[in-house]
Amino acid sequence: MGDKEITVEINGLADQANGSAVVRYGDTMVLTTAVMAKKEKPDMGFFPLMVDYEEKYYAAGKIKGPRYIKRETRPSDEAVCNARQIDRSIRPLFDDRLKNEVQTIATVLSWDAQNEPDIISLFGISTALVVSDIPWQGPTASVRVGYINGNYVLNPTYEQREANEIDVVFAGVERDGEILANMIEGSFNEIREEVILGAFAFAKPHIKQLLDFQNKIAGACGKPKAKLPDNTNEKLERELRDFIGSDLKNALYQPEKSARGQAMEAVKSKLEEYAAESYADDAEKLKLAKKFYEKEIDRVLHETVMETGKRPDGRTPEQLRALSAKVGVIPRAHGSGLFQRGETKALSVATLGAPGDQQLLDGMEITGKKRFLHHYNFPPYSCGEVRFLRAPGRREIGHGMLAEKTLLPLIPSVEDFPYTIRVASEIVSSNGSTSMAALSAASLALMDAGVPIKSHATGISMGMIVKDKKNYKILTDIQGPEDHHGDMDFKVAGTRNGVNAVQMDVKIDGITEEMMAKVLEQARIARGQLLDTLEKALPQPRPELSPYAPRIIIIKISPEKIREVIGPGGKIINEIIEQTGVLIDIEEDGTIFITAEKPEAGQKAAEWIQNITREIKVGETFQGKVKRIMNFGAFVEILPGQEGMIHISKLSDHRVNKVEDVVQIGDMVSVQVIEIDGQGRINLSLKNGEK
Repeated sequence: MGDKEITVEINGLADQANGSAVVRYGDTMVLTTAVMAKKEKPDMGFFPLMVDYEEKYYAAGKIKGPRYIKRETRPSDEAVCNARQIDRSIRPLFDDRLKNEVQTIATVLSWDAQNEPDIISLFGISTALVVSDIPWQGPTASVRVGYINGNYVLNPTYEQREANEIDVVFAGVERDGEILANMIEGSFNEIREEVILGAFAFAKPHIKQLLDFQNKIAGACGKPKAKLPDNTNEKLERELRDFIGSDLKNALYQPEKSARGQAMEAVKSKLEEYAAESYADDAEKLKLAKKFYEKEIDRVLHETVMETGKRPDGRTPEQLRALSAKVGVIPRAHGSGLFQRGETKALSVATLGAPGDQQLLDGMEITGKKRFLHHYNFPPYSCGEVRFLRAPGRREIGHGMLAEKTLLPLIPSVEDFPYTIRVASEIVSSNGSTSMAALSAASLALMDAGVPIKSHATGISMGMIVKDKKNYKILTDIQGPEDHHGDMDFKVAGTRNGVNAVQMDVKIDGITEEMMAKVLEQARIARGQLLDTLEKALPQPRPELSPYAPRIIIIKISPEKIREVIGPGGKIINEIIEQTGVLIDIEEDGTIFITAEKPEAGQKAAEWIQNITREIKVGETFQGKVKRIMNFGAFVEILPGQEGMIHISKLSDHRVNKVEDVVQIGDMVSVQVIEIDGQGRINLSLKNGEK
């Protein structure tokens, strides 16, 4: 593939799995497995698929973790996003008749620091499914596309990605001789839509190559697929459809979410009661009747949108819901923004911290520091539910990362704005497209906090109702039913200048390049309308930080002076922190960041450090404190951490028998620098015998 070889070994390690493959690309190697439970699981309303992506420290030759725990613990955010990427690619290709749990696992065995494991992980899991007996409508495969100096690059290395203008992964399937995109994940820097389309066109032949390779493997060693039950009963469906008549359509087409929910629940209860009475003696019919409700919602939504263009809340396909935006809604926050689109509301709060507040990254692939963080929270009250509050799940992590990737190119450099920046987005009311609402609110919060971002960023979730590749409706700003029962969720985020991030998943086989072009254009128009709303609320970053935000003072010193600021065992720096209450971060190049809640405390600490690192010159005079007395002279602290010595002969213009006859420990004396010797020792004289 390209100028590198990809190799696959089938069922070489995990012999007990339904299917497995070891994939190698360069020296990056991943074990992928697919296992199907032997018994069906009761209908859960969704396909019981588990996708895990396992980073192993040994793959990179590392022993990581805190001192007392060296085993890998919870997955990194990067691993979570990789698992979601695989899940979104393979899930649409499972038949909804399959009720057995399926688990796929990608375990990174070796990582060469050149080739990223996520691409071959999806390839390997697809291959494991293809050769297994698990019913599945694959294969699928993905490639990463870069864009360097006007040229597209296939699966760029980590080094090449440093110069990348785009970083996008396309997963695809082949249908009727055409490659369709069934998953997209990309981050950019205000790139034009046509560059993204060009990247997909570039990716298609490479995706086909990988699909052909999998089909060849399946032909050589694939197992016969398990048979699925034929659970269609058109007569039964007609009977149930006649019974509910137009009730379901009337319930679905309600503008208010709560009213819609109540009306649909009433129809569902009515249908269940009818089925329980009519098919009490026929378990199979009763089982099919329970599934009919969700299937019929799909049919009604598709049929109505395709025929009339009317959506459940009465909007046209291109129409946004009502928009509003506010800033400064939290009194003590450093910055806050509230964004509303229809019944979806996101409240974002920006907090500024010291450079030392950066998140430390210490994973299999990524090590370093992270100074901008966006966290997305989805509490149960946002959709009127009751459930336990637990740690953020994959969805929360993925949505948070999507907004973070969008905003990151707009964040000022550490030289221009040395703060650590955290934005927390709380979804306080949900009716679809909450991730893009969180992005809009986060943009407002950053500007309200005075973070000098380049411009506002926002995004929109685009949906689609598909009859076939030539007959479909693209929906702008999808809400609940259109997300759950529609065929696509394509999030496009960016600024007026271009796209910063995209994320797409589908419930159909995939979309064509032509479809993608129309989606991106319709999203561009909607993005402009959203930006109008944000700019009306706050057109540019506030010129001043909140009075509750800390202030950072930056000092540059010679790296050789760092040890003088720190002092033996940290004595000096700890004394400064204790006396002033500031936070101090020191970089190896001599840059010192002083973070203070009160400006006067920061100034005091800055002066203290400047005095410690100040270059003293002969002839200068100081008011110093006598710290020690020896029989040959007195040592005087003239600056914090810097002492000079007054020889006994320099204490007076006449002979002095004992140092104590002139000065005592603790005396404040006026001294003059008379010499700095070759070892940097400072010699003083008592100025005119003054105390």
